[in-house]
Amino acid sequence: MPTILITDDEPNIRKSLSQTFKLEGYRVETAGDGRQALGVLEDGGIDLVMLDLQMPHMDGLETLRELRNRGHAMPVMLLTAHGSIDAAVEAIKLGAFDFLEKPPHSEKVLLAARNALRQADLLAENAELRGEVDEANRMIGDSPALQALREQIQKVAPTQARVLILGENGTGKELIAHALHQGSPRAEGPFVRVNCAALPRELVESELFGHEKGAFTGATARRRGKFARADGGTLFLDEVGEIPLELQAKLLRALESGEIEPVGADAEQTVDVRVLAATNRDLEADVAEGRFRQDLFYRLQVVSLTAPALREHAEDIPPLARHFLTLACRENNIRPRTLDDDALERLVAHPWPGNVRELRNLVERLVIMASGETISEADVAAALPANPSLSGAGSGGGAATGVATEGALRDVMAQVERQVILDALERTNWVMAAAARELDLERSHLYKKLKAHGIEKG
Repeated sequence: MPTILITDDEPNIRKSLSQTFKLEGYRVETAGDGRQALGVLEDGGIDLVMLDLQMPHMDGLETLRELRNRGHAMPVMLLTAHGSIDAAVEAIKLGAFDFLEKPPHSEKVLLAARNALRQADLLAENAELRGEVDEANRMIGDSPALQALREQIQKVAPTQARVLILGENGTGKELIAHALHQGSPRAEGPFVRVNCAALPRELVESELFGHEKGAFTGATARRRGKFARADGGTLFLDEVGEIPLELQAKLLRALESGEIEPVGADAEQTVDVRVLAATNRDLEADVAEGRFRQDLFYRLQVVSLTAPALREHAEDIPPLARHFLTLACRENNIRPRTLDDDALERLVAHPWPGNVRELRNLVERLVIMASGETISEADVAAALPANPSLSGAGSGGGAATGVATEGALRDVMAQVERQVILDALERTNWVMAAAARELDLERSHLYKKLKAHGIEKG
């Protein structure tokens, strides 16, 4: 159970509160004034502090101010027999959780204490989860290519400039967007990601800008769009080249004016959003062919950054593999495992057409399927694809250029079809509707092909 420090110069109050908390199973420490309380806090182990506002030597506000200056972050509740709005305001400014009048009612005090401890637990859990997210989104490697990219991010991140992130599928474009967000003044604001390729064409406008109740069939409630959700933070438009041409003008207006108009709304809304975009397409070619607006392209590409293909910084494969190994073991509740030197050499020699995403998926498969605690070269060889030259490495991320041409035509064509389907699934993050649309197949037909080729999400 948590430990509560009760600080009050009245012995009867200390005794009464101690009994109240002990009956509920809490551990209790007591102090007669602020100086004694600070001494108890130095020994550690205190989860909640209760401070009397009026005490000799050092009053409650002075004690609260000093314990915060010393780095103590536990919740604090103040007690007073003299209700004072000014004192309450000052206490809240200093981070007090609650302000209770004396004599304290036992049930009210217990409820306030439970709420304070629950909030402290939630804050600690949130910090831990944010640390895990930051760890998972960390850029791993010290190759010249990544060092140059980090230097570019450091220059661009503190600005308000829009950034277009280029690179093949699986190269970590979202990691670059996260790094730009974390290095910006908006780091405490939301980071909202939109996979434009995965959005049904008829819902793109609603997803980006929101809609009012009754705006269209199925709009049974008002919905905030991604722009509104990202207000005060960063909006990351992944696969921005997939936004339909007819909606690009509305996106351009949002970038130019900071104003959005939800579907069915009578008035525009103002949002404060920094937009980052990413694509594996050649947008300049799309502009030339009329598939992408030139003015929108220039608005998005104030600065462009390129995520290097994994084959261009192969020296980063060993630290990347070890990083993914640690994450996979933790996420799958598996005891820590290691990769031997021969296994790492085999990983470095692989061409990685699917880039960092392919490496991460393979390492997780090795963690799950390998029998020993040390993953060997034989384990890696068994997990690698039989035809590593199958494409996916090109900027278009699509055609199979290295398929073996020996054998029956039927077998070769099946091999090509299988890889084309896998490439589409990777590009759309395994969203079946988006993959089927990209392949120009009915969704039911795509499911049949997945079954026929034995394709399952790893």
